[in-house]
Amino acid sequence: MTSPTTNDGLRRTTGALFVIGALTFAAAATTLSSTFDWPDILREPADVVLPAFVDGGTSLVWTWFATAWTYAVLIVPMLLLPAVLGRRGDPALRVATCVGATSVVLALIGFLRWVFVVPPLADSYVTGDATTQTAAGAAWTAQHQFGGALLGEHLGQLLAIGWSVTLSVIILRTRVLPRWLGVTGLVVSVLYLSNQGDILATAVPGFPVWDLGGLIGSSGWGLWVAALGVVLLRPVRRRIPVPEDTLDTASAPPPIPRPAAAVHRS
Repeated sequence: MTSPTTNDGLRRTTGALFVIGALTFAAAATTLSSTFDWPDILREPADVVLPAFVDGGTSLVWTWFATAWTYAVLIVPMLLLPAVLGRRGDPALRVATCVGATSVVLALIGFLRWVFVVPPLADSYVTGDATTQTAAGAAWTAQHQFGGALLGEHLGQLLAIGWSVTLSVIILRTRVLPRWLGVTGLVVSVLYLSNQGDILATAVPGFPVWDLGGLIGSSGWGLWVAALGVVLLRPVRRRIPVPEDTLDTASAPPPIPRPAAAVHRS
C-alpha cells in the first residue's frame, strides 16, 4: 500500500509540472508572438512567412524549440494524474489520459517542424530562383497543412479538448477535485473548440471563423491547466482516526443485557 507521504509527494510533483508546463509554454508563446507575429502569421502565404522566418534567424528557431518542449512537459502530469486522483481503474479517465498524451505528441510534431522542416525550405525560398521559390513554396504549404493544420492544430487541439472535457465531467461526478474546476474546465473547453473554425477555413473556404476563438480559447485552456496544478499543490486535509484506547470508556453507556430467550444456542 502506498503511504500518504508518497501520495502527497506525487500529487505535489504532478501539480508543479502542470503549473510549470502551462507557465513556461505561455512565456515561450508570448515571445514567439512578439517576434514572429504568431499565431496570425500561420494563415499567411509562403512569400510572407518564409522570408519573415529567415529574418528571425537562429533565435527564432530556438524560440520554436522552447515552445515545443515547454508544451511537451504537460504529458508527464497527464500520465500521473489518474494515480494522484486514486482512479487508476477508472476506464473513462484511462482513455482520456491516452487521448491527452496523444494530443501533446501531435502538438509537439506541429511545433518541431519549425525547427527541423521549415528552415531549409525558408532558405531555399529566399536564396533560390523563381523555379526554386515555387517548389519551396509548394513544399512549405503541403507540410504546413499536414503537420500544422491537420496534426498539430486540428487533431492536437481536439484531443486536448477531449481530455479536459472528460476530466471535468469526472470532477463534477465524483468531487475528486473542487467542483468549480470541473465547471470552468467545460467552459474553457467549449471556447477552445471554437478555434476549429479558423483551422477548418484553411481547407474549406468560407467556413465560419470567430477571430477571437484561438486567443480566448487557448489562453483560457492554459490558465485552467495552471489552475489544476495549483489545486493539486494545495495540501489535502485528512481526517485523523482516533485510537480506540483513547476513547473515554467511562462515559460510555453500559451494555444492555440480552434476554436469555434471544440467545442462539446450537
